[in-house]
Amino acid sequence: MKTVAEIMVSMPIVVEVPGSRSDAINIMVRHKLTGLPVVRASDGQLVGIVSRKDVFTKFDEDQLSLIMKKDVIRVSPDTTILEAAKIFIEKRIHRIPVVENGKLVGIITPTDLLDEVKNMKTTMTAEDVIRVRCVTSYEGEPLSYTIAAMRVSGVSALPVLNAKGKLVGILTDRDLFIDQTKDVQAMKAMGIEDACESLAGFRNVLPLFYVATEKNIPEELIVSNFMIKNPVTVYKKTSLSEVARIMKHNDFGQIPVHGNKDELVGMIYDVDVLCALVGNINES
Repeated sequence: MKTVAEIMVSMPIVVEVPGSRSDAINIMVRHKLTGLPVVRASDGQLVGIVSRKDVFTKFDEDQLSLIMKKDVIRVSPDTTILEAAKIFIEKRIHRIPVVENGKLVGIITPTDLLDEVKNMKTTMTAEDVIRVRCVTSYEGEPLSYTIAAMRVSGVSALPVLNAKGKLVGILTDRDLFIDQTKDVQAMKAMGIEDACESLAGFRNVLPLFYVATEKNIPEELIVSNFMIKNPVTVYKKTSLSEVARIMKHNDFGQIPVHGNKDELVGMIYDVDVLCALVGNINES
């Protein structure tokens, strides 16, 4: 059985405490990451983990120590990938630090395990492992409402429907971080230092900018302006190995699932796909 040491990312990028929200945002945007281990500057000890979701939901806090999660699940390099998969599925987390002799030596994410699912033969399909209630958004909805809905529901992605109930897009928390068109002053106001063409942009970071600066999001900003149009979907009978291939190829953390008549039936997440490795937790 493969171990975590064989698939983990060694010497992961980290953020240090003492530190600020801006420190975490800068590093995540610069390296296109969704989360970071947090280490103590004095001795390099792992003290927490912070994700873009943590930053997004705690924008009233500036100190990184108050934003990060402190009770961190960790594994050792000799932990099997099966054990790691079970943790991801049961806890629905998206990164696990790998620690040896008290020191951070790596990090593992569901993406690191998708190759294992992609290369296996499984009879399990997308509909077998949909485990989270699907929260949707309307394309004409004010962005201010949608951001609040994402916070309250705790979901990181919303399928977007039109007035006829047809899936026309998807909006994820990633879309609130990554860039399209730069606006240096807006980025500096958010605390992002390296506001340049290769780093942070304006279109997708704009919602986050309004939240961070406690400004009201203009009513004319609606979901359709920010969503990814015509998203990739999978059929409910698609095998998990194929879902894993699509996720890995496109760097997706989730994919909308459609039924026989192209109707939306739910969302499948990367942690759900890992059920192919350990069995369907829905049946336990």
